[in-house]
Amino acid sequence: MHHFSLLDLSPVPEGSSTAQALANTVELAQLAEASGYHRFWLAEHHNMPGIASAATPIVIGHVAGATKTIRLGAGGIMLPNHSPLVVAEQFGTLETLYPGRIDLGLGRAPGTDMATARALRRHMAPEDSFPQDVVELIGYFDAAPEEAAVRAIPGEGTQVPVWILGSSLYGAQLAAYLGLPYAFASHFAPAMLEDALATYRATFRPSRFLARPYAMMAAGVCAAETDAEAQVLRTSQMLAFARLRTGKPGKLPRPVTDIDAHIPPQVRAGVDAALSVAAVGSRATIRRELSAMIDRYQPDELMVTGMIHDHSARLRSFAIAAEVLGELSQAKAA
Repeated sequence: MHHFSLLDLSPVPEGSSTAQALANTVELAQLAEASGYHRFWLAEHHNMPGIASAATPIVIGHVAGATKTIRLGAGGIMLPNHSPLVVAEQFGTLETLYPGRIDLGLGRAPGTDMATARALRRHMAPEDSFPQDVVELIGYFDAAPEEAAVRAIPGEGTQVPVWILGSSLYGAQLAAYLGLPYAFASHFAPAMLEDALATYRATFRPSRFLARPYAMMAAGVCAAETDAEAQVLRTSQMLAFARLRTGKPGKLPRPVTDIDAHIPPQVRAGVDAALSVAAVGSRATIRRELSAMIDRYQPDELMVTGMIHDHSARLRSFAIAAEVLGELSQAKAA
């Protein structure tokens, strides 16, 4: 494992506001930078009361201005919601303002419900143009000839690193075919993790971007002083996911001590499966669980994420995770 990184969704806790959520994101990014995280990514979601990162490039720029060295990026931009040229201009501008610090992860899903997807796109195309759109977007980051009819300004010549995101074999195959780095969304959709990584590594074609495959996996993390405390803190994310799955999205709930009283058994089974790639507990527990995860999947990079209602507890969780991951990285390198 070469690096460990952090994914944030700017969660909006119950009793708080989107303004406070965005301020919390800045504070978390500053902690991530000081704690040794390699990247800090934000994700595009829409029409979700509990997530404040909808205007992802703007939030990335805000965080970049409040940090100094950590790489910032999108994990990801949902490309079907946008024209490739607009994304190239946005991320070309970010790279121009913060050179050498910007990543662009691209996803194929809408990042929302279908009614909101229609509102975003205005006209829903029946065909899947994601591969063509990715290639078009990458082209805008190249040096354009003077006679080019359409150019991304800012954007051209910036060579912003592009990642393919996915939770199935589709993204793995596309990333391998284009010779791009690949990130798997195992923090909420782990079913195809092993197959996707195997497919990506087996079919990877060297490119001008990468000589060999580079795979990142995402995992949930919730660390605290004791296993019992971490398990309670984790219930906020479990409740939020259950409500999303049952069509009742809202702000990030307060934690509970009796989670089974709040989630029906049939819903709980789905939540547990979706959030199963995670390390939850004390420092010793998450060290054991993260070490086993790294040994099993052999990621080139591990990106951790987690939504905790109390901001100070969230900061502490990611600080503990950074200490553990730093130790594991050194141990495995040795």
